[in-house]
Amino acid sequence: MHDLGLDEGADMKAEVFLAEDYTPAEDEPFMNDRQLEYFRRKLINWRNELLEGSRDTIEGLQDGTRAIPDVADRASEETDRALELRTRDRQRKLVAKIDAALRRIDEGEYGYCEVTGEPISLKRLNARPIATMSLEAQERHERREKVHRDD
Repeated sequence: MHDLGLDEGADMKAEVFLAEDYTPAEDEPFMNDRQLEYFRRKLINWRNELLEGSRDTIEGLQDGTRAIPDVADRASEETDRALELRTRDRQRKLVAKIDAALRRIDEGEYGYCEVTGEPISLKRLNARPIATMSLEAQERHERREKVHRDD
């Protein structure tokens, strides 16, 4: 008879201890539990910063709706608001990419190039934790895009 009690909680992950000064190193197994936790925390912190900024923008835009009599000042204010909204839209898209990276961590696919399946360098992931391609694959992709754009 199969004992179901052993498998219960298999999905529950043990808390991974991470020292404050930990940084992933090349001489440890790639995407081990500590590295995954390091990148998970990095992504979550980045996401929280972006969301906090979005809340500040919304509050600022709500407070900023006031009548400005001078046409030049009003135009300047509108330009600033449009720029702020474009910036927030880019950040919203970034949050979606962060969420996708967090899903890849949960699915065990994080850190591997979606084109070649090879590991993405730790240096690249540290600089751009949402990267989905190795530097070489990304450069090939951008060269192909440039060739098609020039047609």
